Amino acid sequence: MRHRFLAAAAVLAALLSGCGSASGVQATQTALTAQTAPAATAIHEFAATHIAASAAAAIQVPNQVEPSDIPAALYCQQTGGLVEIRRAVYGTNGPTPLPLASFRAFCQYTAKDTSRIHILLSSLYATQPTLAVLAYIGAPKMGTCQGNPASCYCTLLGGSDQFGGTTAAGGGWYKKNSIDQVLEACVFPDMSSIDSWGLAYHSAGIIRGIDLEKVVRFKLPG
Repeated sequence: MRHRFLAAAAVLAALLSGCGSASGVQATQTALTAQTAPAATAIHEFAATHIAASAAAAIQVPNQVEPSDIPAALYCQQTGGLVEIRRAVYGTNGPTPLPLASFRAFCQYTAKDTSRIHILLSSLYATQPTLAVLAYIGAPKMGTCQGNPASCYCTLLGGSDQFGGTTAAGGGWYKKNSIDQVLEACVFPDMSSIDSWGLAYHSAGIIRGIDLEKVVRFKLPG
């Protein structure tokens, strides 16, 4: 088990080294904040000004997964998960959240203590490595983060869960009447995804929902 952990950790270390240390990444983020904030604010203001509030009156999602996701959905259920189709929604911290065009299907695992973790169906079902699953298996330590620790940790891993950038607009993957109505999912450059809090807790040795290593189809060699 130790050598499997080290193999995944090595992959993530290589990813982080491309941008410097975790503290270096955080310093870079801070330096860029002043530049990115105006652009993110402009998007927020544009959406509020040009898109009618009625667009947010009914945030609808499909009732069924895409045909290509059916095998992954069945696998999610077979391993004790619950399939959730969620919609990207922008501006959830305001009175008129804006439903966006993207939909994604996640598998939610819930433990007896009611803790939960979400993983994108395609990331769960993939037999080849994905950045999200490698991040979970490797579980590098978080270090020092400011603000939302889960969101910060996601960024340090090379992903992002931010809707609205550095503004307070808010956003996430929405499912009406679910326990986690707005999901904070860490999306990586290869489009793989696990919820940010699940990743953050796992970096501290805390399993939420289920140990994903036991259910993801990708397995480290050996």
